[in-house]
Amino acid sequence: MGCAGSRDKGDESSKKIRKPKAWKHSEPITRAQLMQMREEFWDTAPHYGGRKEIWDALRAAAEADLSLAQAIVDSAGVIVQNPDLTVCYDERGAKYELPKYVLSEPTNLIHDS
Repeated sequence: MGCAGSRDKGDESSKKIRKPKAWKHSEPITRAQLMQMREEFWDTAPHYGGRKEIWDALRAAAEADLSLAQAIVDSAGVIVQNPDLTVCYDERGAKYELPKYVLSEPTNLIHDS
């Protein structure tokens, strides 16, 4: 097998991903507003640093179900600091912070009838 597990952080990168705890937006928002906020975040996030392919992987993971999200971050080499993906790192140590609104819906989302 060789030295595949030569990271001295132990099993930190294998934290099981979970959705963020329930959260509330400052004011009730519609699904359309939530989607707009997400679009703006993903459009601007890569400009703050980090690698585009990691941002792309994080977006794919954020929009996938949990088991697929786990596979995506594992294959991209993302080091998950917080199990809800709000703080991650790449192998070079660059930090990636994701707001809860790209990972789950607020409890006060307005459901269009």
